[in-house]
Amino acid sequence: IDRYPTIIMSSVLLLNLFLSTVALNLAALAAGEDEFVFSGFKGANITVDGVATVTRNGLVDLTNGQETLKGHAFYPAPLRFRESPNGPGAGGTVRSFSLSFVFAVQSEFDKESSGGMAFFVAPGRNFSGAMPGSFLGLFNASTNGRPDNRIFVAELDTFGNGEFKDIDSNHVGIDVNGLISVEAHTAGFYDDKTGSFTNLSLNSGDPMQLWVEYDAQTTQVISTLAPLGAAKPRRPLFTATTNLSDVLKDPSFVGFSGASGSLSTLYSVLGWSFGVDGPAPAINITSLPKLFRGRQEARSKVLQIVLPIATAVFITAMGTAITLLVRRHQRYAELREDWEVEFGPHRFSYKDLYHATEGFKNKNLLGEGGFGKVYKGVLPVSHLEVAVKKVSHESRQGMKEFIAEVVSIGRLRHRYLVQLLGYCRREHELILVYEYMPNGSLDKYLHCGEDKPTLDWTQRFGIINGIACGLLYLHEKWEKVVIHRDIKASNVLLDGEMNGRLGDFGLARLYDHGTDLQTTHVVGTMGYLAPELLRSGKASPLTDVYAFGTFLLEVACGQRPIKQDSEDEQIMLVDWVLEHWRNGTLLQPMDTRLHGDYDKDEASMVLKLGLLCLHPLPTARPSMNQVMEYLSGETTLPELAPTQINNVNMMHIRGFPDLTTSIGT
Repeated sequence: IDRYPTIIMSSVLLLNLFLSTVALNLAALAAGEDEFVFSGFKGANITVDGVATVTRNGLVDLTNGQETLKGHAFYPAPLRFRESPNGPGAGGTVRSFSLSFVFAVQSEFDKESSGGMAFFVAPGRNFSGAMPGSFLGLFNASTNGRPDNRIFVAELDTFGNGEFKDIDSNHVGIDVNGLISVEAHTAGFYDDKTGSFTNLSLNSGDPMQLWVEYDAQTTQVISTLAPLGAAKPRRPLFTATTNLSDVLKDPSFVGFSGASGSLSTLYSVLGWSFGVDGPAPAINITSLPKLFRGRQEARSKVLQIVLPIATAVFITAMGTAITLLVRRHQRYAELREDWEVEFGPHRFSYKDLYHATEGFKNKNLLGEGGFGKVYKGVLPVSHLEVAVKKVSHESRQGMKEFIAEVVSIGRLRHRYLVQLLGYCRREHELILVYEYMPNGSLDKYLHCGEDKPTLDWTQRFGIINGIACGLLYLHEKWEKVVIHRDIKASNVLLDGEMNGRLGDFGLARLYDHGTDLQTTHVVGTMGYLAPELLRSGKASPLTDVYAFGTFLLEVACGQRPIKQDSEDEQIMLVDWVLEHWRNGTLLQPMDTRLHGDYDKDEASMVLKLGLLCLHPLPTARPSMNQVMEYLSGETTLPELAPTQINNVNMMHIRGFPDLTTSIGT
């Protein structure tokens, strides 16, 4: 032994390392194949796919902080969930099980994210066809809700999606085979002493613990949430009833899924335990890995490096530094008042927007209209592509109320609406920040000339359906009534898949459901303005319906609402279509660039629906709910004669500017 100390020491170290690895895996399989616990994942036997990784300090990161990505982490072996056919509960009843896991959600935008994470029990591990974002990396548009999915899901959803009937953008839900929850509750917990409910923000970045228990006898799923380190509350967050014997296959895999949407978010699992026919083993909280607070630590390191250098520069070049600071202040100066603190993360710094657009250079100019210029930008930290719009600072409302509405509209979440991300204020301008739509505005495809590529009828009809769906959400499905007030082809933007999204909410107004809508200054674009709006100035959902009617005719005919005839006279598109209907040639105004390649019944229905929406009497127009029923074929259009719709020719209204321009506040 004395002659070979180095060899012996090396052998001892290798043996210790081997025993440590074995101990970790034995701890994970503490009571056999039906039970395991991971108090951190360093050296653990975990399978990952997509962007998911096991970090060096033992975290499972399901996403990597980038947008529209997904990742999964699985327990490597399938588990048996049903009773033995020869034992108690013969017939294959799903056994009781319970689980607990510690997680954290860190969002680039602090209080907002557009995805979520979930625990699942599934028959397989192939989720290659699933979509990120609101589909949580588990489903897509065609698989969501299918009974043959055989999936049980406990979701932690940080995005309120009206399509999936989400209760809000911060909830825990129990799902079966799809993303419409069997039961859901706003994230939080009930205090054992007072019984009062305390909200928890899932994407606060703080670690939390979730317990999920399935009782095979009562077929109840009990969900409980608490901050990390707190005792499990006696009163659960909620209880859902669902018989998993009708759902789960045997054996099945268990694991986690994380999916980020248009806002970069990091979903992490710190610890996990699972048990069948008994409680899940306790997670050792003291052994959990530490979260990496990326932004705070990065900031601290920058200060440590920059501060001494900045001090030296300040001492040796005081005059130059002061000059640079003054110029810098003037370049990035903002207008900020105390009351804006309440609106929090919806406000962007002018500096970030200035750098995102390279100083608002013309090469990044996307468009220019009556309400300002729009620039393409890339945010410096998240690298998110955005559209940055500069608009006039004047408003007949108080600025505080106006900003409050901008921030409220920023909470809208719908697949056919361009999301408003936030705002910034300067002395003479208001800056709005939207999602970037790579294919530009719809009007460029409708009015591009015979020799330019256009949209086929299937694409046009899909865009019509999408905008109708978005308007129905604004008018009836959201927590408030939102009146857009400027619906037109140039405000419909096309995403990467040529889906139409309604954008530019700079003129929108919000009201509580059931309240009387107030008279406002007339805003909008001539040719889309309802007659009663010009008379009274009172906007309503039906004035949006009128503008949507003009939009229908514009998309179908490829003509602007006000066109020039051969004698250089201005003609209203609605009058032109109505005249052809009276003459029995309703389809003649259809866009010639379609070359007759369209569904005649659909085209006829769209033209008649457009004229019905343009009825001069507001009460004769359909609601957006009725419009959706007509477009989907659930309800047929009422039988109308052309003489029943006698539109008012706006060309004869005096006192307004050129009818092809917008009217603003």
